[in-house]
Amino acid sequence: MLIKAMKRKTNFEKAELGYWMLPKPNNIKSWERVPRLTKRSVPFGYKIDTEDDSWLMPISRELELLELAKKHLKQYSYREVSAWLTTQSGRSITHDGLKKRIDVERRRKSLAAIKRKLASWLEETIAQYETLEKERIGTYTYKD
Repeated sequence: MLIKAMKRKTNFEKAELGYWMLPKPNNIKSWERVPRLTKRSVPFGYKIDTEDDSWLMPISRELELLELAKKHLKQYSYREVSAWLTTQSGRSITHDGLKKRIDVERRRKSLAAIKRKLASWLEETIAQYETLEKERIGTYTYKD
């Protein structure tokens, strides 16, 4: 039986099916440095840049753990997740600090979405205004 399976394998290898490789995942995250807005504290997942103290350098391991902690918040409390995050990262974060950090991120994301929507409305309004100006009777343009 084993010999038959080996023969089948060799027959299969002889067939010219070509060689292909699975594509590599393209979901590698690249964390960027951010400007330091407050002099009082450094947010979780960042450290002060050694060359320029007005910038914060990302700590990728802590930021990855923070992303995972956001998923854990669907099932566990802020206290439990902050305790887990503290033990995993070795850097202390309170439940209030975790809640504040996540709330700020949510606000920034929603604010960005609102501003994008307002910008698209503004573009539509400008386009309508320009067509109204051109279609109006007695319009004129300046010539150089």
